[in-house]
Amino acid sequence: MAQYDIDEIMVTLPHRYPFLLVDRILETDGDIHIVGMKNVSANEPYFQGHFPNNPVMPGVLQLEAMAQVAGILLNKRNEREGQIAYFSSIDNARFRKVVRPGDTLIMEIELLKVRLNLAKVHATAKVNGETVSEGDLMFHIERN
Repeated sequence: MAQYDIDEIMVTLPHRYPFLLVDRILETDGDIHIVGMKNVSANEPYFQGHFPNNPVMPGVLQLEAMAQVAGILLNKRNEREGQIAYFSSIDNARFRKVVRPGDTLIMEIELLKVRLNLAKVHATAKVNGETVSEGDLMFHIERN
């Protein structure tokens, strides 16, 4: 199972700081499964306003981080490094626990369906083995 560091992630995804929300790929089969990691740091710019004296990682950014991990899987699967898998919709989103600075977000993605230039995945984010958020994400895959 392959692993990727930040340099390989930046070749695969077009995102850059402060919006690159994946630090490492821990494992992938390159076809239907990938696990990514985000170290949640107190230095993240969104913590200045979400919320002062009670920092919480916004749920929408957890979804975006999971979408970026899915984007890596879709780009590698289609040999499209640097292309964009546009996050187009979400179903069944659930936010179960708060994510705070110091947490390590482990994101597991399973490919459910690919048809033409559309893909659907199930995404789960965990901290210390407990699910903090999850959902079914849809993508429109850019084709050049």
